[in-house]
Amino acid sequence: MTRVQAKTDGTCGATIVDAGAVARVRGSLSGVARRKSACDIHAAIGDPTRHAILEALAEESLCVCDLSEIAAVSQSAVSHQLRVLRDLDLVTFERDGKRAVYRLADEHVRVLLAAGLEHAAERGSAL
Repeated sequence: MTRVQAKTDGTCGATIVDAGAVARVRGSLSGVARRKSACDIHAAIGDPTRHAILEALAEESLCVCDLSEIAAVSQSAVSHQLRVLRDLDLVTFERDGKRAVYRLADEHVRVLLAAGLEHAAERGSAL
């Protein structure tokens, strides 16, 4: 394998493909369906309103009325966002009388949120 000095813009100075590395990495990549699902999850978390809802639910279980106040959007908007999050299995709910009380679906969602916020904090201190 030939070493190539990277240009100052981060691109290679020459095109030399390491076929072994390419084959190893291709073999380790997730399938198209799983990758699409992961991208859908990241896109959902990337919306500021949905992110606020998920952050709130990381603190405690809440109903639509509570989430509407926290996210500063209408109950209708919260319900729409919760539907997106439910469809991706990021949140779940249970009935409490007339109320639907939402919570994070599992610990993976909490980990995703925490990792994103931690990375954002690190970027913020570097800016």
